Amino acid sequence: MLAIARSELIQIFRNRLVLVTSFIMPVAVSAFFLYRHEEFASLSSLGYIAAVILFTIGAFGLYTSAVTTLASRRQNLFLKRMRSTAAGDAGILAGLLLPVTVLALVQVTAILIVLGSVTGRPGSVALLGVAVLATIAMMIGLGLATAGLTNSPEHAQVTTLPVSLGVIAVASWVGISGAEELTLLKRLLPGGAATELVVGAWNGGVAVSESLLLLAPTLAWVVVAVALAVRLFSWEPRR
Repeated sequence: MLAIARSELIQIFRNRLVLVTSFIMPVAVSAFFLYRHEEFASLSSLGYIAAVILFTIGAFGLYTSAVTTLASRRQNLFLKRMRSTAAGDAGILAGLLLPVTVLALVQVTAILIVLGSVTGRPGSVALLGVAVLATIAMMIGLGLATAGLTNSPEHAQVTTLPVSLGVIAVASWVGISGAEELTLLKRLLPGGAATELVVGAWNGGVAVSESLLLLAPTLAWVVVAVALAVRLFSWEPRR
């Protein structure tokens, strides 16, 4: 797995498309929100900014890159060749996705630290960390599921748009309007409960019991996404 991950990390820095979606776009958007944090905080709260940063990196830096990577490795028959080795299916996928996952976590951590240093420490760092990890797991699961519907790296630019834009839209909707109205709908949408958890963790005042309740929909999306991935994912080029 580690050998695959090391090779994949090298490929990331050689692939301009993945490099742009993994680094430049998420960092640029996050920098914009950091620069205008007072203006955006006036719309809702600092927790909203943290949530949008998390989902921007999760959508473009992790999810889109994961789908593009898997589609590319399928198209050039890398996945098919690797299945003929001693490496198991889980090890192959973990090795391919480990670099983009670690890079996304590093980006989220670094940018949220900068946000905290500029605006003040979040209310609950531990709860914020749990929310970040749950969101990352959800985006990986959605990436695996979407890769099952993606024919090529070029096709990934189309297949990833609904989820990428959707989770950011949900994060903005929940972050700005709150969860007092249409609570159930907002929490059931992918990213809704996670956004509420991030906002509560950053702003403070979220009870542990309520936090566990907010984790449930996000983890449920992980289960649904993995189930779809098992059904849809193909190891050989799609036609």
